[in-house]
Amino acid sequence: MSLYQPEPVEISTRMRPGEWTEDSLVELVDTYRKRVEEMGAPAAEVATDIERNGDGSVKVVVSWTKPAVAGNEDSVPGGQPL
Repeated sequence: MSLYQPEPVEISTRMRPGEWTEDSLVELVDTYRKRVEEMGAPAAEVATDIERNGDGSVKVVVSWTKPAVAGNEDSVPGGQPL
């Protein structure tokens, strides 16, 4: 038996002052969250981090840290045999 340690999923971007508005920021975060959920993330496990900088720029990170799965060494994640 082995422990599958998946890589986290992350979508991120940085935007300069003037490249975004509060409305476009909300839309961007919603889009990123939906993309991560399409990759299999339960909505409750999707984390959002928005960093607003003093110069008016913003950094957005939407991520999902997949849980480790204990499994049979003869299978890959998702239960599909090799």
